[in-house]
Amino acid sequence: MGFLIGIDIGGTNVVCGLTDAAGKLLHKLKQPTEALMGSSHVFDKIKLMVEELLRIAGLGREDISAIGVGTPGFIDPIQGITLFAGNLQWVQVPTAEEIRKRTGIPTYIDNDVRMYVYGEAVCGAAKGYEHVLGITIGTGLAAAVINQGKLYYGGGFMAGELGHIVMPDIPYVCGCGLQGCLETAVSATGIARQATELLQRGRSSILRDWLDGAHEDKLTAAEVSKAYDEGDSLAIEVMNHTGRLLGRGLANAVTLYSPDVIVIGGGVALAGERLFAPMREQLQKSVYRGYWDRLSIVTATMIDDAGIVGSAMSASNRLDV
Repeated sequence: MGFLIGIDIGGTNVVCGLTDAAGKLLHKLKQPTEALMGSSHVFDKIKLMVEELLRIAGLGREDISAIGVGTPGFIDPIQGITLFAGNLQWVQVPTAEEIRKRTGIPTYIDNDVRMYVYGEAVCGAAKGYEHVLGITIGTGLAAAVINQGKLYYGGGFMAGELGHIVMPDIPYVCGCGLQGCLETAVSATGIARQATELLQRGRSSILRDWLDGAHEDKLTAAEVSKAYDEGDSLAIEVMNHTGRLLGRGLANAVTLYSPDVIVIGGGVALAGERLFAPMREQLQKSVYRGYWDRLSIVTATMIDDAGIVGSAMSASNRLDV
């Protein structure tokens, strides 16, 4: 088996990495996605990035076994089509074929969160576990399940949408059209939204001193975490509430999938115990003891590289099928 290339296409950046057959990342390049210039522009950019990786490594195309690509949104990994990716403005884009035509290398695509979790499962924090539930908490909340080294897709490749579990006590309308989706509260935007609403109701907080009152809508989750560390009661309330909501959502997933480990990544994971302590407390209360006693909860360790490595290793596996 030769070398592999993993690609993570995001709304802001495209990251390409070269790995060996075991998933060790050897070289990495990052460039702005420039999605507004169209999918062909992005694919042309990827072609040049792949060529640059080969040049840096002193390799030829014949040395690369496969390219794996993680893209946001709804994906048909069998047909290699990005069905819908809102932040890229892509609809029915034949991503795998377009990249293969430009590079001459077998190409496979999948959802970016699945690839992130797969990377952590095969080479990161969840390595060695057979049954992995991975979640990412950023501007939204997403999840993926790995069962004995294989991704679980569900019907229509739609399994893992933890962020769209509806909870009756969440009042926010989601971009999907439903009211009460978990990610409208358990996310960076959700944390900021909760804190902003409490400020607008007149609650006292150090956050009010930090912000111009006319710009409360610019509050960030990072600022809420900072206020938490200052002992601010509003920030502590928001983080505790968010953690408990996450625990309730995870209880549904744990009961359905019975994972050995939950691996948590994404920008909001940097909140650490501010969020995880109430999450664990709520999760323990919400699942049968048989699930809890055998469950490990870990933080992602590969950070920005998990999606690249996961994409590369997943492509390698699919090449062998």
